[in-house]
Amino acid sequence: MNVEDCGLTEDDILFNEEQIDIRLGEIAAELDAEYASAELLLIGVLTGGFMIVADLCRRMSSHVEIDWVGVSSYGSGTKSSGTIHTTKDIKTDVTGRSVLLVDDILDTGLTVSWLTNMLESAGARSVESCVLLRKPATKVRKIDARYVGFDIPDVFAVGFGLDHAGQYRNLRCIAKATKSTKSTKATPAA
Repeated sequence: MNVEDCGLTEDDILFNEEQIDIRLGEIAAELDAEYASAELLLIGVLTGGFMIVADLCRRMSSHVEIDWVGVSSYGSGTKSSGTIHTTKDIKTDVTGRSVLLVDDILDTGLTVSWLTNMLESAGARSVESCVLLRKPATKVRKIDARYVGFDIPDVFAVGFGLDHAGQYRNLRCIAKATKSTKSTKATPAA
């Protein structure tokens, strides 16, 4: 999906497809160097993290195992509810493992903090996090991601896995949501 397919303009784009591709390649290289001697377990946070995990692991040259956890704190709103709801548990035993949580955005820090505590309690040797986007000014929890794609201002972002009410995940770039994207669902281009 392109920006014009959903009522957005070039001015709404925060990061284009090429910028995202380059940055994920850089993070993959960092991960390969950091975890060269350890078998890394990537745990993608559903649903927003699915594109990031797919593109990130394809750029890595070292072996990784992948699992998924589903959590939600936004629902159909544009602000976190402050409550984490688990929608899918991981299947992999994390005991003694090096784990990298991969999520779409670090906003309040609630999701990353909650998942980090859960994985550490389950016996993970180490738990780090990787997010495509970070909003430094809005964190509630004192937690940060070790690997960050881009810092963004306090805007509601959509695209590349990030959604609004289930829409816009397949947008190839990351754009700031406008009133039209928040109030209407995307309609296919004719």
